[in-house]
Amino acid sequence: MERKLRFGVLGGGSWGTAIVKMLSENLENVGWYMRSASAIRHLKKEGHNPNYISSAEFDVSKLQLSDNINTIIDASDVLIFVIPSAFLENELKNIKVSLDGKIVFSAIKGIVPESGLIVGEHFHNVYQIPFKNIGVITGPCHAEEVAMERLSYLTIACADADKAELLADTLKSHYIRTKISDDIIGTEYAAMLKNIYAIAAGIAHGLGYGDNFQSVLMSNAIREMKGFIDGVYKMKRNINDSAYLGDLLVTGYSIFSRNRMFGNMIGKGYTVKSAMMEMNMVAEGYYATKSAYLSNEKREKKSKAPIIKAVYNILYQEKNPKKVFTKLTEKLD
Repeated sequence: MERKLRFGVLGGGSWGTAIVKMLSENLENVGWYMRSASAIRHLKKEGHNPNYISSAEFDVSKLQLSDNINTIIDASDVLIFVIPSAFLENELKNIKVSLDGKIVFSAIKGIVPESGLIVGEHFHNVYQIPFKNIGVITGPCHAEEVAMERLSYLTIACADADKAELLADTLKSHYIRTKISDDIIGTEYAAMLKNIYAIAAGIAHGLGYGDNFQSVLMSNAIREMKGFIDGVYKMKRNINDSAYLGDLLVTGYSIFSRNRMFGNMIGKGYTVKSAMMEMNMVAEGYYATKSAYLSNEKREKKSKAPIIKAVYNILYQEKNPKKVFTKLTEKLD
């Protein structure tokens, strides 16, 4: 009888907690690396993560918990990384065990600052993991709604359809529906870019723009996203699919969106530093903005990306948000 594959989740934040909850619906054992030993002690005693979506309850007997990343990697065949992209490489440097033969899925929505690559490309280029063993988990799906078991949808992308189907089957439940895709590059770039556009939506809200403008901003954002992704890797894809447009809309509009929240604070006059200090979660879009802007500038044929440029000017050039958005409104249609 063939041995069942073992799953390990690496990351103790909101999305990592939500993914462990989804896996626990179908598996009797889930490995979970959390950097915080105190969070692990609390989880073992109380049955929930004290720091993120604490409403999600766990049967602790199903969890193999460790604050040592090597323990979980060594015990798992399928690794799901949910560590914020800004801190990923620092965590990866702690790995002492082999990644050979491991199936790696990224649920990280950002760019690795050290390499300037999306996570899948980083694993391939830096850690020599073949693309057939790399996949992506994308929404539209908020961790908070997973905790409440509200109906949500996931797209699982992998060059190997069997591996995508494996994870899709393992994650689905009465409140999670899944589908697969072969657009690894496109879905991962979309997951990164939508956070930038959510910051833009937040800035607009903080500045006092209403729903009418937000609808124009989002319709321009999806077209800008398409141009950007096609410039990176052109293939047949429907940008209106939920993995692209759906994920953009939920991140741009939802009250649970940390990137929108971050942008809203910037629009209201917070500095980047003060906004980050106020939030207890990482806004991936902040780091993604710089990487996306510089990546586009380096291209021989730059895509038109006025929204990305506007957010970059506000976050990294310390330009006045009101003046930047006044100019941006003239470029949208």
